[in-house]
Amino acid sequence: MLNSYLFDIISFMHENFFHKVKVYYEDTDSGGIVYYANYLKFFERGRTEALVSLGFSNKKIKDNFGASIIVKSCNIDYKKPAYLEDELNIRSFIKSITKTSFYMSQFISKGEDLIVEAKVHLVFVNDKGKPIKIPETLFKDFKPYFCDSIKI
Repeated sequence: MLNSYLFDIISFMHENFFHKVKVYYEDTDSGGIVYYANYLKFFERGRTEALVSLGFSNKKIKDNFGASIIVKSCNIDYKKPAYLEDELNIRSFIKSITKTSFYMSQFISKGEDLIVEAKVHLVFVNDKGKPIKIPETLFKDFKPYFCDSIKI
């Protein structure tokens, strides 16, 4: 399958974050299909667990750096439906990064099938909602997960 082949090629170019989720009844509509907005929750869980795998959390970033990571924009492409009790894999990597923000590519798949693809623009902001520089420690830890470009 072409999508699976592309996944394999992309995976060799840089590190990826991986997270698994199971589809529960609360995630579905009356037909047992994942409700479209719930994919945003799945992607958020993937990003949160990516931070945790680096030894950070949203709370630690707020406490240690006085910053939050917010979603500025999100572009989602729905490919196939997911269903009640499906086991889904979330793969995430950093597509590009600037001084204050980064773009993350995220994919949800079930086995070999690509279910949903998203491009998410995330920004570091202070407590007043103004963009701030990404903390150097976090930038350094993110480095293996960069894919295309760094714009400093």
